[in-house]
Amino acid sequence: MLSLIKLQRVFSIYQVPKVYHEDSIISGYRHPRSSATDCILSLFQMTNETLNIWTHFLPTWYFLWKLVTVVLMQQGWQDSFTWPLMVFLLSCCIYPLASSCAHTFSTMSPRARHICFFFDYGALSFYSLGAAVVYSFYAFPDKWVNSSFHQWYIPIATANTVVCTVLACYSRYERGNDLFHLKIYIYIFSFSRLPENPSFSKFFRILAFGYPCLFDNIPLFYRVFLCTGDGCTDNDTNILHYKHIGLALLTGFLFATRLPERLAPGSFDYIGHSHQLFHVCGILGTHFQMLAVEQDMVTRRPWLTANSIPVSFANSLGPALLCVVVNLIIICLFSLPLLSGPLHNALKYNEHNKCNCF
Repeated sequence: MLSLIKLQRVFSIYQVPKVYHEDSIISGYRHPRSSATDCILSLFQMTNETLNIWTHFLPTWYFLWKLVTVVLMQQGWQDSFTWPLMVFLLSCCIYPLASSCAHTFSTMSPRARHICFFFDYGALSFYSLGAAVVYSFYAFPDKWVNSSFHQWYIPIATANTVVCTVLACYSRYERGNDLFHLKIYIYIFSFSRLPENPSFSKFFRILAFGYPCLFDNIPLFYRVFLCTGDGCTDNDTNILHYKHIGLALLTGFLFATRLPERLAPGSFDYIGHSHQLFHVCGILGTHFQMLAVEQDMVTRRPWLTANSIPVSFANSLGPALLCVVVNLIIICLFSLPLLSGPLHNALKYNEHNKCNCF
């Protein structure tokens, strides 16, 4: 059947506009103005995005199955103590799905590329909040339960998601300044225009996702690395937390260093480049994170029920809903100028950026 489908040809980095360029990836680019059908069909041909898509699309169904198991088969929606786990599992479903969709449809146009990744960033920031919510109720070390930090932990994590989404979306200005009406955002955010330097884009993106991740893991780092004596919650679950932390650090390393393709540009265009490895390590890390919090939830439930902050809508489902609403507003603010601006502004490039693929 696949032999009857006419697939698009792929291009080199020298044949597509600069907005589509990936560092040290030389070949395997799809047509820069693909149709939605072309984007879907590209799932079944080898491009430099194919494994990026499948490494997140397939795990989405695994996490969805886990969520359905908790909500329906275990009737978790009736047990408020299970609500943080539901929030976390929902975020685990949304972020790989948003990522796979962004990588699938990002070659429809420069506008579509930016908007797709706005949703990707919003989903990742929601995942960071899901991790904070589940840590707050299941993973906090005994010593810190009911402390001032514990009481402010979720409100701060919720605020971090807003900062994360704004910074991540703003980071896309670097490669597409001509696509945006910057004066709107200068008015809203009091930001100045970023210079045309890829390092600024990368710095903003690393800051956007690195800071919430580090904050969310403060109680976990203390529990598994620093805490001594009574109240340290030293149990069998810590092994799973070690695995998750190790994979999270590896994920961040791959994203920041762009290895191995930086060492041999063009050699890892289709298989083995850093973004594919970043996806795989991220999903594996999320898997071990899920196993750890589930085990903490079961083994520590009697003690947490008696001593910790009780689970309520205001500190579990409420922040999650607020995060979704605020992130959608932020994405709309960044997307509206793209959708409302004249088409020629969205496709305006200098001679260096013109596509040579026709």
